[in-house]
Amino acid sequence: MNILILCTGNSARSILAEAIFNRLGEGKVTAFSAGSKPVGAVNTTAIRLLKAEDYDVSQFRSKSWDEFSGDGAVDLDIVLTVCGNAAGEVCPLWVGTPVTVHWGFPDPAGVDGPDDVKLAAFRQIYDVLYNNISALLALDTAEMHPESLRREMLKIHIANPAVTTQIR
Repeated sequence: MNILILCTGNSARSILAEAIFNRLGEGKVTAFSAGSKPVGAVNTTAIRLLKAEDYDVSQFRSKSWDEFSGDGAVDLDIVLTVCGNAAGEVCPLWVGTPVTVHWGFPDPAGVDGPDDVKLAAFRQIYDVLYNNISALLALDTAEMHPESLRREMLKIHIANPAVTTQIR
């Protein structure tokens, strides 16, 4: 299953989700992340958190969603937006007929304060993403109709009580 995670800047939430999907998917899932207006670099606090979680961060980069549309692009099964801006934008035409779902999260990159406060904000988003992604990967998605998969993904996100929590 190929999953594209979108966020406007592709520097924080989408990068965290890409990392988690690829780790938990254990070769059954290939996740990519991209942005509608990529900032060109991965957020340093996101990198710090991923290193603390023992991820190899060398492959992460902020990139445009244009890499995933048009001739030669990977066939996508799911396109997941993780920020409100990207969910509201007109997306390119994707290869295949992906299920599109929005899991909205507050932007941890917008948190001001000392490094420990910033890291705590990223940790909160990481933990919620981890729970959502774990629940999704526990489903038998191979047997699901696309609309059923979309509904289940929405249920997973809504059922996670931390989703409505504001980042502190």
